[in-house]
Amino acid sequence: MGRGRVQLKRIENKINRQVTFSKRRSGLLKKANEISILCDAEVALIVFSTKGKLCEYATDACMERILERYERYSYAERQLNATDLETQGSWTLEHAKLKSRIEVLQRNQKHLMGEDLDSLSLKELQNLEHQLDSALKHIRSKKNQLMYESISELQKKDKALQEQNTSLAKKVKEKEKQLVEQAQREQPNPSNLSSPALPAVNASWKCKKILEDGFNNKVSEKQ
Repeated sequence: MGRGRVQLKRIENKINRQVTFSKRRSGLLKKANEISILCDAEVALIVFSTKGKLCEYATDACMERILERYERYSYAERQLNATDLETQGSWTLEHAKLKSRIEVLQRNQKHLMGEDLDSLSLKELQNLEHQLDSALKHIRSKKNQLMYESISELQKKDKALQEQNTSLAKKVKEKEKQLVEQAQREQPNPSNLSSPALPAVNASWKCKKILEDGFNNKVSEKQ
């Protein structure tokens, strides 16, 4: 069977206790030295025996510097813990205040919605009615303002569209006028059309005259 777990308790026998102290002290000092060398750590070890004898070990034999550093760290740690506790208490108080305020706001919201009115007195109901009337007036005023702004904006858009329509109609009329003038410039002149036809009419008349004269001469010869 394996060795059972040894229960740690005070050694009653003084001799055995002193022997164990000496052995464990030597092993503890050795372990402190090893960890300081292997891990490059600053180690300070203080042990007082039952009789009050001091045994100590410090890295590079600089116990005062290590203790001073320990004091600074401990002070900073205590200050941080105190601040954390103070902050935690402040946040706890703030949380309680916010929770209470939320409950009040939720209750007021229900009252404004017409719910849970049984617990209200006549004066509280009158105040609630006054609040609703004021809120309704404010809502109507805001609605009328938005409607007026919307109508004004539509009127501005209508005026802009009318001006745009007038401008487009003017441009269309100018374009039609330009097309009419261009068509008139491209249309042939009647005086130019009748001039070339005169020589052709004269030539036809002369031919007709010659034929008539020749016919008359032949008739005269036969007679």
